[in-house]
Amino acid sequence: MFKLLGNLKSWQKTLVACGYDTVITLLAFFAAMASRFGNFDTEIISHPKFFNILALMSLTQVSVFYIMGLYKGIWRYSSTADLLRVIKASSIAVIASFMAIFLYQRLELIPRSLFFIQWSYLLIGLGGGRLIYRVLRDFKLFKTLDPHDRKRVLIIGAGSGGEQLFRGISKNSSLGLYVVGFIDDSRALRGKLLHGIPVLGKTAALPEIIETKNIQAVYVAIPSASSSELRRIYELVKPTEVEIKVLPQLSSFLSRKNPISSLQHIRIEDLLGREEVNINLNLLHKMIQGKRVLVTGAGGSIGSEICRQLAKFSPAKLTAVDVSEFNTYTLEQSLVSQFPEVQLLALVGDVRDRRSMESLFSTEKPEVVLHAAAYKHVPIMEFNPFESIRTNVWGTKNISELSSQFGVERFVLISTDKAVNPTNVMGCSKRIAEMVIQRVQKTTNNTKFMTVRFGNVLGSSGSVIPLFRKQIEEGGPVTVTDPEITRFFMSIPEATKLVLQAGAMGNGGELFVLDMGQPVKIVDLAREMIELSGLNEGIDIDIKITGLRPGEKLYEEPLCNSEEALPTTHEKVNISRARIISSSFDEKLDRLINLQKGQNRIGFISLMQSIVPEYTPFMNHESDEKPESDSDSDRVH
Repeated sequence: MFKLLGNLKSWQKTLVACGYDTVITLLAFFAAMASRFGNFDTEIISHPKFFNILALMSLTQVSVFYIMGLYKGIWRYSSTADLLRVIKASSIAVIASFMAIFLYQRLELIPRSLFFIQWSYLLIGLGGGRLIYRVLRDFKLFKTLDPHDRKRVLIIGAGSGGEQLFRGISKNSSLGLYVVGFIDDSRALRGKLLHGIPVLGKTAALPEIIETKNIQAVYVAIPSASSSELRRIYELVKPTEVEIKVLPQLSSFLSRKNPISSLQHIRIEDLLGREEVNINLNLLHKMIQGKRVLVTGAGGSIGSEICRQLAKFSPAKLTAVDVSEFNTYTLEQSLVSQFPEVQLLALVGDVRDRRSMESLFSTEKPEVVLHAAAYKHVPIMEFNPFESIRTNVWGTKNISELSSQFGVERFVLISTDKAVNPTNVMGCSKRIAEMVIQRVQKTTNNTKFMTVRFGNVLGSSGSVIPLFRKQIEEGGPVTVTDPEITRFFMSIPEATKLVLQAGAMGNGGELFVLDMGQPVKIVDLAREMIELSGLNEGIDIDIKITGLRPGEKLYEEPLCNSEEALPTTHEKVNISRARIISSSFDEKLDRLINLQKGQNRIGFISLMQSIVPEYTPFMNHESDEKPESDSDSDRVH
């Protein structure tokens, strides 16, 4: 029967369903008569109009079923929602047939209570039929599919995520999956059955359960799981060498119709990420809600996420500026789709163009400015010091001075841990930008200037993780500059939330330093990414040590030797005690900015070193022969 129904066309299946429901309406009507009168009232049945009443009743009710969408559902996937639809459709159908028969012959033959009784039988016939069909279909499915012929799966998480994942697996027999059991750390769930499948134990018992139950794949169905939880599960499963996949964060998971399509291999970002950041929503609402906000470098990894976070707090207007036309277009499309209610102005603009920026400030009158525009790639900036100064220093000077001139309430500079004891042009230029902000704060009473310093962000453009991923996809080798090199890592959402938190907390003049946790060894990162890809180092793919690049440090530091970290009201945000700026800073800064591109690299480096005494430049005479580049492709906008 199931095979025959499966071969029918859509309209033919609808016709069969209508026929079934027509029979049910008639049977329900006769059953209601029998209940009402204790037997069949032969006087009513023999009445000439009775068959007209039956036809009118059936036609009306089935028509209502059709209009109410009762035939759009798939019987084999009948659910609570379908049952509710049956109840609603049956109720309206009975009322409609009551009115139709009343208009036809004033209910002279039919007691009014008959319709209420029929409604009860309709629910039993319509809902029960669909339920029985699904039960028989599922029974046939599980009977015909031998568990030994399918991949044996263990689901971690017996909550809503695990339940929905099980449903997805059950509905897709073509996947060839068989759920052996669930794993959950909740004592209340252990030993219970979920859809007839046992909750076998807690995560600590994973290796033993995988071995004893001959598990071939583990699916983590806890969309809210933290990185530490995922790492713990991964470390338990890893020695068993079985496949492991996870459901993504809840928002991504819920956007998919089928949870199976949401499953993905564990990424290094899942294991490196940290606990969810708690932020003071009241402070952020006060800073952003109803305010005109400007973000520079808005198309970059950090800038675009800042825009997304800002949009959640209902700014009066969000102006997003980026030097890249493509980045601006991409950002605009993303924000319009996600936040259609936010008034957005996406502009192509260069922070180094003082006139253009002044016109922008005059027109848009921003009240809050977040300055993320900067060059960030260390080796490239080593050979392009002029471009690094023009963007990172001159651009910052332009935006900060205009913010003071036009009475901006709050200004936040995005800085980097490479500005601490810098050994490269990029880090030194960002340290000078920090000093620019400190200097501008002393000359204004209107604007609160803050700087926020943090390390690398996971998955940002040009960062090591996308590079390693690309090298692994291409078969290697994976290149690491030094076996001892370490870096701090934060997720992009974590960094941007803390940036906004710091900006809202500041009273002006602070240099905020974000808590970046423990540094990660890059070679260990490479090895873990190779393992996550299902490959073996030295067999499938090699790691190649290439040597430190120009300006690259073995390790980064959140604070300079002369700086001191002071706590704030937020556990992940500290304040660095500001250092005194030399009285000659303004004069040296003007000389640095006014140096022409034709000047040699040594002249730039020497002047930068006089402004930032702790700067120990990478000296390579070959670098002086490298041509300067006009490319803007690596600017973070």
